[in-house]
Amino acid sequence: MKKIILSVFAILILMSCKKEKPAEIQSEEPKLEAINETTADNAVIYEANIRQYSPEGTFNEFTKDIPKVKELGVKILWLMPIHEIGVKKRKAKGELSVEDITDTIERKKYLGSYYSIKDYRSINKEFGSADDLHQLVETAHQNGIYVILDWVANHTAWDHPWVTEHNDFYTHDEKGNMIAPFDWTDVAELNYDNPELRKAMIADMKYWITNFDIDGFRCDVAGEVPTDFWNEATAQLRKEKPVFMLAEAEKPELMKQAFNMQYGWDVHHIFNDIAQGKKTVKDFDAYMTKIDTLLDKDDIYMNFTSNHDENSWNGTEFERMGDAVEAFAALSYVMPGMPLIYNGQEYDLKKRLKFFEKDTIPHVEGKMMKVYEKLGKLKAENPALSGGEHKASYKRILTSNDNSILVFEREKEGKKVVFIANLSAEEQNVTFELDQKYKDYNAGKPFEFKKEEGLKLEPWQYYILVN
Repeated sequence: MKKIILSVFAILILMSCKKEKPAEIQSEEPKLEAINETTADNAVIYEANIRQYSPEGTFNEFTKDIPKVKELGVKILWLMPIHEIGVKKRKAKGELSVEDITDTIERKKYLGSYYSIKDYRSINKEFGSADDLHQLVETAHQNGIYVILDWVANHTAWDHPWVTEHNDFYTHDEKGNMIAPFDWTDVAELNYDNPELRKAMIADMKYWITNFDIDGFRCDVAGEVPTDFWNEATAQLRKEKPVFMLAEAEKPELMKQAFNMQYGWDVHHIFNDIAQGKKTVKDFDAYMTKIDTLLDKDDIYMNFTSNHDENSWNGTEFERMGDAVEAFAALSYVMPGMPLIYNGQEYDLKKRLKFFEKDTIPHVEGKMMKVYEKLGKLKAENPALSGGEHKASYKRILTSNDNSILVFEREKEGKKVVFIANLSAEEQNVTFELDQKYKDYNAGKPFEFKKEEGLKLEPWQYYILVN
């Protein structure tokens, strides 16, 4: 009898366990908050070149790695243009277009510029399907990452339907011919004096928000498109949902209404010039003084050591910065602003990716993966590195050698981060004032410093201190 009772009791326990399991399965992922300057306070942005990210060059291959991207502290994912690329006048090599290439096999390898858009509502089939893109966006959102699309509003491919259907959408020369902007022969320039073009462009941008739940746009050559268009477009888009807008420009008037963040082009060039011995820390100090008066309190600069243009046309960060790469990567995180990782930098990418052909980044972890993970964790968790609407303070700490040594303090809510770096190719011994005891963030131990003895710094050596 006792055995029967125990058996019945065991069955009842098993049945009760089975009833509880569905509740666990049905638990929902926390909903991603609407994006704004506050949610971008401690964000890292990641630029994904889908074509070159993997050997397959597809959305699905990138989606698999989104959890790894999250480990870098990434909160905003910028997808380079995902649209169908024009064929007419498509660039091949040098001054040649694909139409100049007679060898049909060779011609096929030239895939064209991502920035020559044939149809703003299309998806490049090389990358995958609409369902694949939906899955990418959904996976990013589940991992707490917003997704912004690269948007090319200044020009289209020569075989965009507007070329024949809306010829008046384009800029013409005195003979009535459509023209290319600059020397970009594979694209035709749009004319924003035409109100119908503006309506069509905004409608195409809305399409991605309403159909794919996109969270904003990185706007290509934003300074070449009238500011009043961007103001109008952003206002319309934000009626659909909050969006984050990044301008490929350094133009303060764009930040008044339309954009949340702009490129830190000036400081990027200062990074390169200091690394090459052409400028000093004094130039960085002058830059910090200048930008303090240019933008509103909620405006953000994007800081970077590389991006798709720099990598392909001007060289990798290792070519441009040599042994200074890690120091400037760290500086891009701890100074005011939002740091950018261009895909491949976390894998110590040391080659220029082809722009018009298929290429791929290595996926072998070297030194920089751990560097970016550690910097991303600090950026995400320490309010002293806030860089959006509620910026942490920035205070330069003077040293015995301000030409070569950069020391500054960021502070917010009682938290402090101090950055110390020798931004020169020579060993330096330096003295300065520290107001309290700190921990060496990278080493995870107390920072030992006696002013009377000074601090010896190897070329490009840096410290990040936390209180």
